[in-house]
Amino acid sequence: MINGVTMKINVDDYIINTLKEDITSEDVSTNAVMPENKQGKADLICKQDGIICGLDVFERTFKILDDKSRFEANFKDGDEVKKGDVIGVIYGDIKAILSGERTALNYLQRMSGIATMTREYVSELEGYKTVLLDTRKTTPNMRPFEKHAVTVGGATNHRYNLSDGVLLKDNHIGAAGSVTKAIEMAKAYAPFVRKIEIETETLEQVQEALDAGADIIMLDNMDNATMKKAVEMIDGRAQTECSGNVTKARLREIAEIGVDFVSCGALTHSAPIMDVSLKNLTPTE
Repeated sequence: MINGVTMKINVDDYIINTLKEDITSEDVSTNAVMPENKQGKADLICKQDGIICGLDVFERTFKILDDKSRFEANFKDGDEVKKGDVIGVIYGDIKAILSGERTALNYLQRMSGIATMTREYVSELEGYKTVLLDTRKTTPNMRPFEKHAVTVGGATNHRYNLSDGVLLKDNHIGAAGSVTKAIEMAKAYAPFVRKIEIETETLEQVQEALDAGADIIMLDNMDNATMKKAVEMIDGRAQTECSGNVTKARLREIAEIGVDFVSCGALTHSAPIMDVSLKNLTPTE
């Protein structure tokens, strides 16, 4: 659940900008058929099975347009929903319901799709120590919503943005000159409370990262045999993260190797939306 304070200081601007994208001057269609303000309600209906996520954002979209609107939910974020379920009922000014419908549904469909896909991926790791992570491969201006949906689906967020942690990737290593130099420079620059993670692509880089004192070693685009050797080399002296070409089909194989974390960009960049719809709009006065 995105709490009220977080919503107002971190999320409202995103929603308002999205509403501005959809309403540049007026909602011509709504104003044509609704010349006067009138109260009404509409049903939020699920059109396919999945994990619902984003109900707070759905409701907030309408409240920004009509602060007296309210959403009576029959489910909460993280619940399994089935095709045909009435997820809830939105009450408010019919103009606000009509004008906010697409924006509210876009958020809800996207977030629910991510939560649904994430739940499916997480289920593949049951019984293993490996933790599923997302990445920064998010839709522009959708990161807070997509990152939240990942957690609702049962996975864990990797760093939120570039200010959130030290992750030295191949181009950082190239800029610094070597794995060792990149880690040395990060230790000299970053606060001591920051862990340092570095991306490695070969066993030679893994050894260099170990010798330089990396806290987390990312095993990037390694085949299973090479990854297994890398985990054996590291032997608990640093945490390990598998990244690159991570699919649902590979998750158990990766977990059996014994990595601590596995990151998967597909959770946010390739999840299909979950189909939901606003139907049965009727006046209540």
